[in-house]
Amino acid sequence: MYCASCGSENLGNFRGEIAVHIAGLPSAAGDPIVWMFPDLVICLDCGVARFDVPEAELRVLAKREAGGG
Repeated sequence: MYCASCGSENLGNFRGEIAVHIAGLPSAAGDPIVWMFPDLVICLDCGVARFDVPEAELRVLAKREAGGG
């Protein structure tokens, strides 16, 4: 596998913890956050990271982006 950004083969596989805040919403405490724990592929040369959003979290993000709360 190669980095899509720089073409390097120097990639690492990691486990991630990501909190996605919905754009446009205030960042005060209590605002909705979508948590996900994806597998990450990180280019150890340029720092570009790639991960897939799990299906359940993707549905939540899509619903919120569409204004469904």
